Formats: sequence, structure tokens, C-alpha cells
Amino acid sequence: MAHHQTSGEFVSRDGSALFFRAWAPPEPSDKAVILLHRGHEHSGRLAGLFEELDLDDFWGFAWDQRGHGHSPGERGYAESYAKMVRDLDDFVHFVSEKHSIPINNMVVVANSVGAVTAATWVHDYAPAIRAVVMAAPAFRIKLYVPFAIPLLRLFARIKRKASIKSYVKSRLLTHDPIEAKAYDDDPLITREIAVNILLELHDTARRIVADAGAIHTPTLVLSAGSDWVVDNRPQRSFFNSLSSQLKELYVLPGFYHGVFYEKERRQAIEHARRFIEKAFHETPSTDRLIDADKRGYTRQEYERLLAPAPPLSAIGYAFQRLATRTVGRLSEGIRLGWRSGFDSGEMLDYVYENRARGWTPVGRVIDRIYLDTIGWRGIRRRGKNLESCLARTIDIVAEKKCQPRILDIAAGAGRYVLNVVAAKRALGISVQLRDNTEANLDVARGIAGSFGLESVDIRLGDAFDSASIASAAPAPNIVIVSGLYELFPDNGQVGRSLAAIADVIEPGGFLIYTSQPWHPQVELIARTLINRDGKPWIMRRRTQAEMDALVRHVGFEKTTMEVGPYGIFSVAVAQKQGGPDV
Repeated sequence: MAHHQTSGEFVSRDGSALFFRAWAPPEPSDKAVILLHRGHEHSGRLAGLFEELDLDDFWGFAWDQRGHGHSPGERGYAESYAKMVRDLDDFVHFVSEKHSIPINNMVVVANSVGAVTAATWVHDYAPAIRAVVMAAPAFRIKLYVPFAIPLLRLFARIKRKASIKSYVKSRLLTHDPIEAKAYDDDPLITREIAVNILLELHDTARRIVADAGAIHTPTLVLSAGSDWVVDNRPQRSFFNSLSSQLKELYVLPGFYHGVFYEKERRQAIEHARRFIEKAFHETPSTDRLIDADKRGYTRQEYERLLAPAPPLSAIGYAFQRLATRTVGRLSEGIRLGWRSGFDSGEMLDYVYENRARGWTPVGRVIDRIYLDTIGWRGIRRRGKNLESCLARTIDIVAEKKCQPRILDIAAGAGRYVLNVVAAKRALGISVQLRDNTEANLDVARGIAGSFGLESVDIRLGDAFDSASIASAAPAPNIVIVSGLYELFPDNGQVGRSLAAIADVIEPGGFLIYTSQPWHPQVELIARTLINRDGKPWIMRRRTQAEMDALVRHVGFEKTTMEVGPYGIFSVAVAQKQGGPDV
């Protein structure tokens, strides 16, 4: 029996109603394939592919990306590429909730730009899906115009919502004349692509290929042997770097870019179907992520940063360190960093405040440049994401007729918590702020006073002391740990703190936690800046998959998350399992 096709709309978290198609199996099923269309295309083009996969006991789902097919928006345009990746996360959760399909029973199949979206999602969001199948991922599009990327960056500065028409024609996608004609005759295919999306795709793809070691999802890469649209070399680099226990790569000789529309597409489809079946029979363990601080991808990077820099690099870093210690001290922010540590709570609050200060106008200019570095911009985005996650979590608890009771175990100045609580004071929220530095707590008391939040409990506490966490009263149903675990490389230390949180929080309560899965300046920071202890600020990154595994290990399950536009910082919400909802 064939699958039955239906269609509808799902609402993304920014309120956009996006069109989707579903293919229901003949018999009830709790397994699904999520299909992503290529750039310029739409979900209707995927119906044939899903049927040819011949997975009778699977649901099939696909949606029209914003600006494509039946979904709203200017053709080929989205506000950002990160928002398109987030749409995938929203769609997967929509499918899971609507059809009671566990996310760990889902597989993603994608071609071209869709494959990059899938790779970015499994990197940044670390979903617990079974597998991802990536056909001809567009990690590096062949732009035949010299200096195309710099020219596009200039064009984007000159014209808002700039767009270009794609050079891709059907003859570059397939040898199959029937498929080529179907492509040419399809009125829903658009050749427009927004310049901002093209540039962000380019930058994101470079990041994901460089950091593919962070990915543990079982992955199949199908590479087109005669691809006129994308360069195949980054596909192999990506594959070789994957940390996935189950991974396969096949080069399909003579194939053009539209792998699933090619004349000999049965080869590609058989590889995909076999890999999907294998992924459901061989479930990789995530237990090894608990020990990622002792071995593996980020541990190797950490050890390299602990060692001296190569001689030529060392000279450059020494010059930058000297500049920040001398001229840089005209900046109030840089001066604060050398005094209290660039990772201190005082520095974090200064970055959140985002007001350039310094000695002389030159100092203020330097301070503005400092505050606008990509890491600090990411921190401020993290702060906003943290506030939005906290606000939504408070609403969830309040809707269950429970008093929201918040404990922040390393609050610093607590600005993000107090901002949200002040806006929702009518809910009668109980707030406990803990930090191990009295100066931070004094700032928190001042902020709370300015909001008229006199009942906030603000006191010294150690986020790594189980007894300190256990002393929180009343028992919280929302616990926050923000910007803390990123500073400590040892998973044992972090795991003990998480276990103490799991013990003190109410059954069904929520944990809000942050992570720093990636940073473009991790080596620059290690070689030039100091931490709160006056030592080189050397970070061991935790991949999102690793951080989620630590949280899962103590009995929480991630429910939602937000990723900043640069992919540097994340904010996640997890719920304690094994008890009634709060």
C-alpha cells in the first residue's frame, strides 16, 4: 500500500506559518524521515524520493522553507540562515509532538543546501536523531565569477535585501531528461537567492566543515562525482573529521549535483535506504561523551592550547598581548579584564551593559571595538536568549498553577534573571541568586533594588559544592546555570554540580543551562588573555552533544534550545524526568 499524502502549516517560533507535506504510512508507525529540499525548490519535489526510499513503515515529512514553494516571504529570502536552521528544529519538534514520534526515531535526508542545513542543525543543536543522509552537501558552491564572495559582501552593504539569480540550470543537475523537464516546468521553483543567505551559507559551511569533529550523529555522505555546482573536497574533509561511530561516504561516478534526481539515482537511494535501516539496528552509545574531557576531539584541541604556540605564531600573539596591556588599557573593559579576569562575572556584567567607556576619546573608541568583538556580541545574544528561555519556562510553570521558584547557582550580577522577574512580578516568583563573589552580589542587590524586588534572596554560594546547592529553600522548580561550566574543563566537576541540581530540584522541574560549543577566537584568547585566576584563559570547548549528554546522565531531557547567530553560544532547557510535571 502507498503512503497517503496530506498537507498543512506549522508555526515556527517566530510566528511564521510554513507549508508542509506529510506522507502517512499504511499502518501506524513511530518512525519518520524528515526530508529537506534543495535551494530554489520545495517539498513537492520530494514526494517521489520518499516513495522510492521504499520505507513502508515510516512517516515522511517535508516543509517549504521560508521564501520557497507555498511558504510565505520574498522568494529566496530569509532574515538569516540561522533562522532557516532553527526552522528545521521547530519542524522536528512539531512533528514529534503532533504525531507522537520520538526524535530518536527520526532520520533526516537532504540534498545540497538542505544538506548543509542538516549538518548545521546536528552540529549546533545536537538532536538525538538516528541518522542524517547528506547528498552533495553545498559546503562550497562553485562561484565562477572571480572574487565573487568579496563582491557579494560589498553588494550586501550597498543594497538591503539584495538578491541574485542562480546560474544553476537543469542540465547541471541531472542527466535524466524527464527530471530536467520537470524541473524546468515547475512554477514553484525560484531562481532567486538572497545575498545574505548565500554569504551566511558560505560562512556557516566553513565553520561546520572545520568543526565537524563536534558531530556524533550517524552520517551518510553521498558525493556527486561530476558536480558542476559544488566543490567535493570539503565534503571529504567534513567526513574525515566526523566523530560519528557510524559514518559512510560514497562517491557516485558521473553523477551531477541533483543526486536524487539523476538517471541512475537508484544507486544513491539504495545507499540511503540501507544506511537508514542500519542506523535503526545499530544505536551508537553517547556514554563516551561523558569522558570527552579525557579523550577525543576537544581534548586534543585543549592540549594543543596548553602547549606553547609555534614560534612565528608566538611572536604575533606576544605583540597582541603587549598591545592590550599598554594601549588597550585606555579601554575600561580591557582594563577591567586585566584586573578581574576576562572571564569574570564583573566582565560579563560589563559586556551585558554594553556602554563604551575609557580614558580619553581614543579609549572609548578602543572600548567600543572591544565590546563589539564577535565573542562579546555572542554573549549579549546569549543573554537575550537566556531571558526568552527563562520567560517561557516561567510561563509553563505558572500555567500548571505552580509558583515559579528560581535558583541561579552562579548568578554573577543576575541581570538577566532580574530583568525577566521584574517583567513578570505579578506571578509572585520566588528568586534565589547565588554566587561565590561578594562584589557580584552587591551589584545584584543594587539591580534588584532598582526594580523594587526586595524579596530576592541573594547570598554567597558555591556552584560546585553539593551541600551549598542542597541548602536552597524552598526547593526550586527552575534552576539556572549560565556561563559557568564553559569555564571548567573537568566533566567530573561539572557532573557533580549537575547531580546536586538534580537532587534539589522538584520532580518535573526545569534546568536552564548554557554552553559554548564553538568559538572562532579560542586560540587568540588562550594566547593573549587571562582568566579570573590571573592565568592564561584556556578553554576546553564542550560540544553541544557532550553538554547534553552530561545533563541527560543525571536525569534531565532537553526540551528546547536557542543558538546565537554566530553559533558560539547556546541556551538549552531540560526537564527532570521520572516524576510528575511541576
